[in-house]
Amino acid sequence: MDSKKIMVDSDLQKAFHIRKEVFVKEQGVPVDAEFDEFDTLDGQCEHILVNYEEQPVGTGRLRLVDGLGKLERICILEPYRKFGLGKVIVNALEEIAIGKGLSKVKLHGQTHAEGFYEKLGYQTSSDVFIEDGIPHIIMMKTLAE
Repeated sequence: MDSKKIMVDSDLQKAFHIRKEVFVKEQGVPVDAEFDEFDTLDGQCEHILVNYEEQPVGTGRLRLVDGLGKLERICILEPYRKFGLGKVIVNALEEIAIGKGLSKVKLHGQTHAEGFYEKLGYQTSSDVFIEDGIPHIIMMKTLAE
């Protein structure tokens, strides 16, 4: 398994396919809510793709919001969720944030994933709220220098 920063449109399209499978088909997020103006390669976001046995199976992105790195759109195709790939995605996004000189990151985590993010050093910093019909919480982490 490996992660790579997305640099070409063909890889971005693979990430979009994964997001459609997980968020739109599996979780029922409206397609127009899943994709936004940050889904480009123009530098507003850094997107990554994670491969397992040379197949693209996971993705995520990092966006700068109010001086913090915001981890977004983290997902893995269902058959590949037990291989530690979520940690690979989060670590890769955190490395990008560190490379940008950021010392803190946040995310809107689905409540069922709260324990997963806590194991990676994130702390819950909000009450539960609904985003795209799914319960979420805001979680924060201070990055090591």
